[in-house]
Amino acid sequence: MRTSIGAGERATSWADRLAVLLLCGSAQYEIWVHPLFDDGWPGPRLPLAALAALCTVPLLWRRRAPLAVLAVVFAAMAVEIDVESSHQPPAQLAIIVLLAVYSVAANGDLRRALAGAALAAAALLVVDYANPWRGPHEAFGGGWLLFGGVWILGRWIRARRQLTSELHERALLLEREGEERERAAVAEERSRIARELHDVVAHSVSVMVVQAQAALRLLEGDEAPAREALVSIEDTGRQALVEMRRLLGVLRRHDRELVLAPQPRIDELDGLLAQVREAGLPVELRIEGTVATLPVGIDLSAYRIVQEALTNTLKHAGPAHAEVVVRYGPDELELEIADDGAGTGAGDGAGQGLVGMRERVAVYGGVLESGRQRGGGYRVRARLPLEPTGP
Repeated sequence: MRTSIGAGERATSWADRLAVLLLCGSAQYEIWVHPLFDDGWPGPRLPLAALAALCTVPLLWRRRAPLAVLAVVFAAMAVEIDVESSHQPPAQLAIIVLLAVYSVAANGDLRRALAGAALAAAALLVVDYANPWRGPHEAFGGGWLLFGGVWILGRWIRARRQLTSELHERALLLEREGEERERAAVAEERSRIARELHDVVAHSVSVMVVQAQAALRLLEGDEAPAREALVSIEDTGRQALVEMRRLLGVLRRHDRELVLAPQPRIDELDGLLAQVREAGLPVELRIEGTVATLPVGIDLSAYRIVQEALTNTLKHAGPAHAEVVVRYGPDELELEIADDGAGTGAGDGAGQGLVGMRERVAVYGGVLESGRQRGGGYRVRARLPLEPTGP
């Protein structure tokens, strides 16, 4: 963002320099070589050359100090008219004045823009009534319309520029808020996953401790090395359980309801689908492949992914039918949740829906795909690699 703003400022600066170069260069050419437009800059060359530079060089600051530039330009124009009052002002000088009037309207606030308009009006009155080459009948002619139109154009451009800037700032604010919501959702989902996996790991460690105790009771004789190893396993397991309980206390400090909640499994989908049907979404379940015992963590994550996907369908798909497919493969578990609704099925992607599914799949190095289907509706597909369950 800052790079694009810096590039725009550099382009604007170079555009101003180019305008000054063209106007000043053509004026100096007319003064010293030959007229390009009408009578050019007739009169004493050295004073006119200095006046041409005085009119054009201030344009370099027309965006930062537009009212001051306009005042300098009008002062130089008055001197030029006094130096050579028998001819119409040169074409370059007319362009310079119009550019200065536009700049004070487009780059100044309302107070400065009105002051610039008043200054331009006063200068026009002087030019209209003080020069022999214009009669009083031309006082409110084309010059006034031209200067007024340029001033109005400048104010319109300023209003459009401010509106664009406000919309851009609002878009950036919404983008930052969306990123913050997504980060918060990711953090909350990771905390939830950690809480659930804690129960899984704690159960496994508890089983190890119990098995170590049972093995100690079954040992016969003075098998000291084996007893020492089993005692070490039991002590280490107990210490691990203590530390995990401390961790659990931190994770569940703001989520006490999960302490007693049983962890669901993929073979409990029938109950989940019954709840979804009661909520108004017809849904079917299809099992493909040979049903196998899954690692506990993957089993839990698979259930949660189906749960989140169906929740999104209920929220966003509208009237629809849904289908859940569970495919057991030799090295991965694939889940597919599809609907035929008219909505997106996914919301804005910044809540607990897709963010939660993405985090759960990422824990096990899986892949999550989601999007609208060609025939209508929305589909979520997750592939979870199966960890080896045996030695």
